[in-house]
Amino acid sequence: MRVLLIEDDSMLARGIAAALSQSGYDTEVAPNAEVALRLARNGSFNIAILDLGLPDRDGLELLGEMRAVAQFPILILSARDGLNDRIRGLDSGADDYLVKPFALGELEARLRALLRRGDEAAEWRHLAHLRFDVEGKRALVGDAQVELTARELSILNVLLSRARKVVSKQALFDAVFPHETEAAPNALEVHVSRLRHKLRPAGVTIRSLRGLGYRIEETLENGDNQP
Repeated sequence: MRVLLIEDDSMLARGIAAALSQSGYDTEVAPNAEVALRLARNGSFNIAILDLGLPDRDGLELLGEMRAVAQFPILILSARDGLNDRIRGLDSGADDYLVKPFALGELEARLRALLRRGDEAAEWRHLAHLRFDVEGKRALVGDAQVELTARELSILNVLLSRARKVVSKQALFDAVFPHETEAAPNALEVHVSRLRHKLRPAGVTIRSLRGLGYRIEETLENGDNQP
């Protein structure tokens, strides 16, 4: 899970990032609103933690701008502890509000709750220029549909559910061939290869990691698409 942490206090940011890393989160820190907005536009995050006291802009103003470009949940983490402050934060588009000082355990529990809520409501998965309709089982680049077979759709669904993470070959095989114990050993590789080729226009590739499995990620800028 990727977390965008918007916090100008470098010591606090390092502490939060280190704690979240121990729990398996990949955290990127933005020290001000300008960096946060750029990352929100260009990065792929599952959730954001937003401090309201930023050096270059009020956090509530940034929250409104982020809501225009990002779909992930946003948790406000602020020393502003008045009731009206919390109401303003939630009414401005925040999904939760936690007052400083706080316990790291509570912060992580709130993140988990927001991520569960997001998983239940999620209908689309995004990576680079690719959009995947989870319920409708269709992949789009812009408004154009990518023609995929049922098995290619199954592979894409599993890989996107763990975007940028390694999915073992066995886990992917079991998802694609759940009732076919006699499927050829190289059947999965064939489907992955065909899917990889179809995803190139979306700026997405599927990397084969020897002995580990597969990982779906954005294509490197230098065009290095590993087969």
